[in-house]
Amino acid sequence: MIVNMLSTATPTEINHIIDRIKECGFQAHVIAGEERTIIGAVGSGGNRSEIEALRAAPGVAEVIQIAHPFKLVSRQLRQTRTIVDVRGTKIGGGDLVVIAGPCSVESEEQLMETALAVKAAGANMLRGGAYKPRTSPYDFQGLGVEALRFLAHARKETGLPIVTEVMSETDVDIVAEYADMLQVGARNMQNFSLLRKLAPVPKPILLKRGPSATVKEWLLAAEYLLAGGNGNVVLCERGIKTFETATRNTLDLAAVALVKELSHLPVLADPSHGTGLRSLIAPMSKAAAACGADGLIIEVHPCPERALSDGPQSLDLPGFQELMEELGRVPVREAKAA
Repeated sequence: MIVNMLSTATPTEINHIIDRIKECGFQAHVIAGEERTIIGAVGSGGNRSEIEALRAAPGVAEVIQIAHPFKLVSRQLRQTRTIVDVRGTKIGGGDLVVIAGPCSVESEEQLMETALAVKAAGANMLRGGAYKPRTSPYDFQGLGVEALRFLAHARKETGLPIVTEVMSETDVDIVAEYADMLQVGARNMQNFSLLRKLAPVPKPILLKRGPSATVKEWLLAAEYLLAGGNGNVVLCERGIKTFETATRNTLDLAAVALVKELSHLPVLADPSHGTGLRSLIAPMSKAAAACGADGLIIEVHPCPERALSDGPQSLDLPGFQELMEELGRVPVREAKAA
């Protein structure tokens, strides 16, 4: 539930409501706006009737029931959009943020060539897999800590913040030591033990949508992170499984627009995984920007035919340069409050 305070509410009245919410068995999440303070009563098992009775308390304007099972990520609780700062790159601030780099870090030379090229083309952040979840146990699984060191060196040389995937609870500390943003991959979206482990980490989290996850399940996964204390969460639509076989996945751009209405969190689109086809990356990137995505994450490789993973869905360096030029002509749509 949400307790909206009057613009004239005093600090004493606000603190009283916070204390009463806790006494009722809920967590109190305070959002102090320029005009008024909003206090969310979040949790289960508490006394809701006593929260509703706070309508009569001094300084309270209204008490509203949150309509969705996800509370902290809801735009009902927070009307202003969250802006996630990743080492100076602001995601959700109105500009289209582009994250680019190879699916897998294969060598220092491959990563540096890519990093320098995407930087020159205008990318804002560098991506690269150090630990790779692969369908086959015989496929390339990533270079691990060595790849993290290469990513850190590329950041030093280019100034690009880096994002890489963390697959296991045991890898959280080492990945957090090197990365500026930690990615939860699609296969781990509902790995709740991993989400709980990541929640207190003082680094932004990129949460990809699972291939069979509903929008509600995706937002509830984000709720785990916010409930655990990490409000710096960016969502990423990367395609879902449908009956269609012509593409690797179906990039659900309707979900991007919908989530922008339901949640205050920034949303990215991944046209590389969302289509699996190099020829579709540019048109789907432009469509994602036009429908309100806050950014894109795109796979780029110096020589896609030699890539150890996801070559068919990776742009080469000239192709990425061309895409960045085209994106500069696409207006980004901002979603209205629900």
